[in-house]
Amino acid sequence: LKIPVVSSMTREGFLPPKQLFQGGQSSLLVDHWLAAGGYHVTKKLLINPFETPCETESVSVRGKMSTGLGSASLNTLRSRQIGALRRMLNLNAAPAKSTVAAEPVWKVLIYDEYGSDIISPLLTVKELRSLGVTLHLLIDSPREQISDAVAVYFLMPTRENIAKICQDCRAQLYDSYYFNFTTPISRTLLEDLAKAALEANCVAQISKVFDQYLNFISLEEDFFVIRHRHTEEISYHALSRTDSLDTDIQNICETVVESLFSVFVTTGTIPIIRCPRGNAAEMVAVALDKKLRDNLRDPRSGMFSGDSMPVAQLSFSRPLLVILDRNIDLATPLHHTWTYQALAHDVLEMQLNRVTLPQATEESGASPQEPEKTYDLLVSDRFWQTHRGSPFPEVADAVESEVKDYKASEEEVMRLKSVMGVSDEDDPDMVSGALTDRTAKLSSAISSLPELMERKKSIDMHTNIATALLAQIKERKLDTFYEMEDKMITKSSLDKSVLDILSDPTAGHAEDKMRLFIIYYILSQDMSEADLVQYTSALESSGADTAPIAYLKSWKAYTKMATNPRAQWLGGTGTSTSMSTVFSQLMNTGTKLMNLVVGTKNLPVTRVVDQLMEQKASKDTEDYRYFDPKLLRVTDSSLMPRSRTPFQEAYVFMVGGGNYIEYQNLQDYCRRQQNAKRVTYGTSQLMNAQQFLAQLSELGRGSQ
Repeated sequence: LKIPVVSSMTREGFLPPKQLFQGGQSSLLVDHWLAAGGYHVTKKLLINPFETPCETESVSVRGKMSTGLGSASLNTLRSRQIGALRRMLNLNAAPAKSTVAAEPVWKVLIYDEYGSDIISPLLTVKELRSLGVTLHLLIDSPREQISDAVAVYFLMPTRENIAKICQDCRAQLYDSYYFNFTTPISRTLLEDLAKAALEANCVAQISKVFDQYLNFISLEEDFFVIRHRHTEEISYHALSRTDSLDTDIQNICETVVESLFSVFVTTGTIPIIRCPRGNAAEMVAVALDKKLRDNLRDPRSGMFSGDSMPVAQLSFSRPLLVILDRNIDLATPLHHTWTYQALAHDVLEMQLNRVTLPQATEESGASPQEPEKTYDLLVSDRFWQTHRGSPFPEVADAVESEVKDYKASEEEVMRLKSVMGVSDEDDPDMVSGALTDRTAKLSSAISSLPELMERKKSIDMHTNIATALLAQIKERKLDTFYEMEDKMITKSSLDKSVLDILSDPTAGHAEDKMRLFIIYYILSQDMSEADLVQYTSALESSGADTAPIAYLKSWKAYTKMATNPRAQWLGGTGTSTSMSTVFSQLMNTGTKLMNLVVGTKNLPVTRVVDQLMEQKASKDTEDYRYFDPKLLRVTDSSLMPRSRTPFQEAYVFMVGGGNYIEYQNLQDYCRRQQNAKRVTYGTSQLMNAQQFLAQLSELGRGSQ
């Protein structure tokens, strides 16, 4: 069937769709789409029903997007995902190379909740506007007809979403449609879409259909999660509950593998995979290895070969992918932390890089009607990027220093305005005319005002966040819990016994006491049943939910962690971090926090990653499985030839939930290395201690 190449916007003179596809057979239309666009359900290729097969169109979208990203700052997972989204919003066409700014194609962006979660940490409303998006709407929201608009859809290929797309086609809501799916759409759903297009007589309006392979959320340059919503389906609880069926575990693994595959399609790399044996991490590694091998064997796929590979990845260096199970370390997710980002995620409501401060109370001196304050923690925020991994006392000092610098700059501008005879009461037009003839120094000072205003906005935001954190530290005695847990881990002597803390009604919240005890219990080797009953009784008296203890008893017996649990934690040295003043002038809290030790010790996850990246011989990792998907003929990991060269780049993925504590510890590890290393941390669910404790409680109740 010969169809001339023609844009969907200029269809005059060609046969209408009903004459092309007599009988309205959706399967025939799908076959024609597959042939015409070189599309395959495992590829991220375009569908255009009016294009003839063309070899140049059979190139991965991700490859086109990635080509030319050579610098380190542009070679991160987050920057590549942003590039993919920008290309998608450019109607899946490469950006124009002309130096003259071209008028964007104005369009409507339609997404589901998963698409919204992917986009929101990466692109602001202002950036969407610059890309030609005049309106962005959830697919579930009521939408009116815009007959002359281009519609770009970004959705998960679910039956519900396809049904809504079909409704839009029948209602003729938009002029042309560009369908982009976060994961590959199945043949069945593709036929449903084709059937609706035929029935609505809008085949020619469907311009492109893409599998984007963007089924993950980039929160930082080197931090990603699988999903933000419906995480209970892939949580630690879902993996560990006693009534889980084999099909449930298989579905979790398939979800994880689909997202990990998307990550490496986005980076254009084939990793070497390492994982422990006998847990969910091994199941994910085996399935991912198979998926990568199948893709490499498929001659129709261009994901990791030829033009689809980014220029920066055309080298002999390959990344290491370490897949771990949450059971490797249950203590760290419950650990009271002391760094800015992790502390904010622990005690405040922080989701998708947006933090919400608790509503003001009458005791705080503010009006109870004052609404909650919400702030976006952007990559462009210099203070956040510099201090997100810093201990809280250093952040307090940095905020105070920023305020002093800002006040000095503001006073200098005001002094110059006063000297030159310009005041705030003067007419703005008169001031503007007068400044034309002023000195270069005054002009420079005035031109810096927008920057000063942005600085003030950032300072106000971090002052408010730090104030909220400080209030939580004072109320919950978080510094005391952090110090005690740190001494437990380093086997230092405690100033006060754990039982005394649990029995003290003024020593923080019941939940914090439960977290402290769980860490103590995991690290204990010889706790008797009588002692356990005594601790449990003290926790119950404080109002704590003791259900997690039942699960942890069975967990310790199963994993045999009680033999030497402390060995995972030891290592590294401590460096003292003092706090000279804590908002003494900013907030007048009158509080004095102790000088705490923020150690440089490696957590269990970091120790495993170090051993695998440096190819160190260790009893902890000698039994880890090894997969190299590029060795298509060798499938037995024990017979597979292994690379002995240390890795410079690694991806660490935690099945069952991760946290900012492990992420920051990995970044600190990279900064301490003499040779530059990059470690990207990913997890199936980003959870704070409260969420993880709730999962342990559910598991405990299920085991009783």
